[in-house]
Amino acid sequence: MLQTIMSALAVFVSTSIDYVVLLFIIFASLGRKQFVKVLTGQYIGISLLVIVSLLIAYLFRFIPEDWMIGLLGFIPIALGIRYAFYGEAEEDDEAVKTKLDNEREVLLAVTTLTIASGADNLGVYIPYFAGLSWDQLTIALLIFIVATFLLNWTIYQVADNSWIADAVERVEKRLLPLVLIGLGLYLLIENGTVSHLLNIG
Repeated sequence: MLQTIMSALAVFVSTSIDYVVLLFIIFASLGRKQFVKVLTGQYIGISLLVIVSLLIAYLFRFIPEDWMIGLLGFIPIALGIRYAFYGEAEEDDEAVKTKLDNEREVLLAVTTLTIASGADNLGVYIPYFAGLSWDQLTIALLIFIVATFLLNWTIYQVADNSWIADAVERVEKRLLPLVLIGLGLYLLIENGTVSHLLNIG
């Protein structure tokens, strides 16, 4: 159980670092108002990404060998390498503010921004969910629910401190590639892919 909790936290962190900067911009633009709508928009956006990932991951359950599922671990590894060399395209402050201004409904704006910023999350969610049992999946989803609230609440409390957002951006550039590559290696090892490939060789 502890291993499932730790891996779920690693997945959430690796896919939510870019949300930190986004939420700082959103709360700064809204003057830290409408917390409930922002939180709800985040939940809807992340839930839609998770649902799509679960549907695709479910199809991989019909693959006869677990080591084949582990091959999906190359996806987060590739994302980590790409991010290390090229960085990640992010919504800048003005683009996010324009989106918030153009949408009459804050909830809809936050939902669409969450999905747009987290499109790459599918590449991490799908291989991770595909290797989980139903019990592990339940625990992982509960971790996602709690962690999403804590992320939004924490940023809401410190939204006035822009230096924190700058610090997160600096850490993101160094930490995210390592987390993604580490997660990919974990999936390869956990599903027996590495040992299977070594035996073949």
